[in-house]
Amino acid sequence: MKVIVLGAGVVGVTAAWYLAKEGHEVTVVDRQPAAALETSFANAGQISPGFSAPWAEPALPLKVLRWMSGRHAPITIRPRLDLAMLRWIGQLLANCNAHDYGINKARMLRVAQYSRDCLDTLRQDTGITYDDEQRGLIQLFRTQAQLDGASRDMALLEQAGIAHELLDRDGIARHEPGLAAKRHLFSGGLRLPGDESGDCHMFTQRLAQKAEAELGVTFHYETVVEALDAAATEILGVRTSHGRLTADAYVVSMGSYSPLLLRPLGLALPVYPTKGYSLTLPVINAMHAPLSTVNDTSHKVAITRLGGRIRIGGTAELTGYNLRLSRDRRALLELSFSELFGGSGDLSQATYWTGLRPSTPDGTPVIGPSGRFSNLWLNTGHGTLGWTMACGSGRILADRMSNRPTEIPSLDLSLDRYARG
Repeated sequence: MKVIVLGAGVVGVTAAWYLAKEGHEVTVVDRQPAAALETSFANAGQISPGFSAPWAEPALPLKVLRWMSGRHAPITIRPRLDLAMLRWIGQLLANCNAHDYGINKARMLRVAQYSRDCLDTLRQDTGITYDDEQRGLIQLFRTQAQLDGASRDMALLEQAGIAHELLDRDGIARHEPGLAAKRHLFSGGLRLPGDESGDCHMFTQRLAQKAEAELGVTFHYETVVEALDAAATEILGVRTSHGRLTADAYVVSMGSYSPLLLRPLGLALPVYPTKGYSLTLPVINAMHAPLSTVNDTSHKVAITRLGGRIRIGGTAELTGYNLRLSRDRRALLELSFSELFGGSGDLSQATYWTGLRPSTPDGTPVIGPSGRFSNLWLNTGHGTLGWTMACGSGRILADRMSNRPTEIPSLDLSLDRYARG
């Protein structure tokens, strides 16, 4: 088929790669001058199947109420008259129970673990590099209560067959020597040895170059997607700032902007932007810097080594499509880093960035047919896990569009799961 992929972030580019590998003629359209310049540009850098969990957990409502009174709250809601946000929050709260949490987390683990395997294969087949490391991830617990609460997630990891180990202070210091002098700040940690790290922006740009040079994928950059032209049951074309494009099939991978494109077609995509922030700074003392990724559970901040740089990413804001940089969010990122790895990187040279994560209420991305239109496909809603789930999502989508059986169960990833719910 001739396929148009709308969006050149990591999710769109990996989908284009796998579709082209299946023999389809693929065109990618993006408003930016190159790939991965929006949400994929400076994310936390972690590829973390074992850390895949929905925000909608039973304890979330009480946590949010407690966080709202603090300056350094990891999740912030900026009140606004936004029906889409209110609807999304309502759906999120409906998933905050033990039954749905177990289903959603198991589904996310399935996709994320498969995606990590797809990335490993792609890396071996192509030789692509992206400041990648395969050293695992440590979820750091500052309090005994956090450590005690890890048992539920460990049970789900056990069921999913994901390797994990509980670490005491000395165990953490063995894997992350930079934390050896900070033992008094934490009670223990959960190590996920199968998790990885790497620069998502670097990976996406290099994969886009390979897709163009080796597989014939065409990229239309600096091209704004304006609307989809539709008949009763199919898409007829896509209107762009450079004219109308047509294909046999269309894939929407426009992140947080996907629901805005689909709404005029009568498709209610339950995706809303959750704003995240990051700092990127040079390493100045390698002995005290992280070797891989450390997740600070208390502040919801990930600190990741990317070659000669450190990426500090995290926090979440519900504030619509606002891309203004917040001083308070920066202060939280700096606080977490300074307490754990202070002096290992130069904060005065840090680059501050924000991006909009396309999040679903249940935490799972939407991958599959649109339902109403026979030639319209969706691959969006990955939230904080776009980098983690990108390769697996692209492979699932390419298999389904090519009428091939998927290697993992995928029917419950489609948009119609919300109608069934």
